[in-house]
Amino acid sequence: MKLFFGIILCLPIIALLLVQLIIGINWGIDVTDRLKRAAVANTIELATQELQAVISYLEKEGITLGYTSVLYNTPDEDVGYWYQNLKGSLEELQKVSSQTTQLERTNILMKLRETILDDEAEGTKVTQPVGICLFPKNVQYMWLGYLTLLLLIIGVVLIVWWVADR
Repeated sequence: MKLFFGIILCLPIIALLLVQLIIGINWGIDVTDRLKRAAVANTIELATQELQAVISYLEKEGITLGYTSVLYNTPDEDVGYWYQNLKGSLEELQKVSSQTTQLERTNILMKLRETILDDEAEGTKVTQPVGICLFPKNVQYMWLGYLTLLLLIIGVVLIVWWVADR
């Protein structure tokens, strides 16, 4: 019986990790990949289309203000700043007219690329707040993480106890 309950108590953390993995994959599809496409777009129209899709998604999901951190706020976790930056970039793209020269268009696309992408030691990555894929439910996921970790510890203790009794 100890083994059974021990295994059962270990399962919630696996389920939570799978849920977070799926959320991360969906975030990548809906936001990160579209931001990459906007950043590398060759035309204003393509960049506008991708950035508009991202901003619509962020607004629909209520990801426009707040911090991804739970205990204290740091600038790299500021969702509002990040959102306003993206929104400002979209407004700049939408100001482009038929009178805009090719040089100006190229400069706008280069500025967009610099706004969206960061060059780091590991390579180029999309600029976004740390832990954004769980926002705005990051507090709930933190508590679920602690709870499932506690259940995992109890489950492991029960399994070790069962092994010791054999």
